[in-house]
Amino acid sequence: MWSGKKFFIFCVFVLVLFVIAAPLQAAPKYTLKFNHVLAPNEPYHEGFLEWAKRVEERTNGEVKIEVFHSAQLGVEEDIIEQIRAGANIGQNTDSARLGNYVREISVMNAPYFANSLEEVEKLKDSPTIKAWLEKLENEFGLKVLSFMWVQGFRHFMTNKPIKSPDDLKGLRIRTPGAPIWQESIRALGATPVALSFGEMYSALQSKAIDGCELVYANIVGGNLYEVLKYSSETGHILLINFEVTSAKWFNSLPPEYQQIVVEECDKAGLETSRKIMEQLEEQHKQTCIEKGMEIVTDIDMEAFIKAGDKAYEALDLMDAKKTLFEEMGKAIE
Repeated sequence: MWSGKKFFIFCVFVLVLFVIAAPLQAAPKYTLKFNHVLAPNEPYHEGFLEWAKRVEERTNGEVKIEVFHSAQLGVEEDIIEQIRAGANIGQNTDSARLGNYVREISVMNAPYFANSLEEVEKLKDSPTIKAWLEKLENEFGLKVLSFMWVQGFRHFMTNKPIKSPDDLKGLRIRTPGAPIWQESIRALGATPVALSFGEMYSALQSKAIDGCELVYANIVGGNLYEVLKYSSETGHILLINFEVTSAKWFNSLPPEYQQIVVEECDKAGLETSRKIMEQLEEQHKQTCIEKGMEIVTDIDMEAFIKAGDKAYEALDLMDAKKTLFEEMGKAIE
């Protein structure tokens, strides 16, 4: 029989071994620090956390994705350059910014390109897009994990109602700095102003800009209803987001883990997108109304769609648009 003292010492010894061994067993072999610019109360953040959870579960803790909201790791364009250099970082971005490397892919961010999540899903099998993604990976070190993350329709959010492109003349509208963003807003009638996501509130408050073009979730997430009065539902861009990491980091994973990371990213993206499009978009819109914003729906959509073509023409993207429309089985407007 063990004495009480010997038993106590044995228990302490076992406990020490457990404490030492536990972190060694739990330490992931592969870690991805994933950055996005959105607030922690936006649906995308929840979607990214769900993706991270599923990947960790399916890889028995060997692949860990750490999610950072509100651009905690830095500005999007700077993060993409770090990714190109091979850092174990990921970024939620869009085809506009990826168009800085493969110009044609920016067509997916152009005005009135896609009208539904179902159309975006059809593009997953597009041979044209697959070729662009391969070029991003092989020539620029950017591995696209998924573009099944659709954030909803972007509208003009201003302090005057917008019903036609003429109403945007002279207005300074915040938009990202990538060429297709700039040309799209210019084509639709406004003067584009490149600002980072986090600078919008203060710029609106100081009247450095006259408005922005965003989805409803952004307005709620950033409390922008405090400095904006109207949402004019132009729906000029159905925002397709791309989840990107470095090809170097991705290719360091075992093939089975690569498959898990991609599968779960697509799955979480589609679930989040459907939730936004079918449920949350209306909820966020109602929140904006409750906070005092007025919704403008009597829009001259024909005039906006026609004006949007100028962006395709300015960046020589009409052929790319035609090709992808054919692959979607969609008629050119």
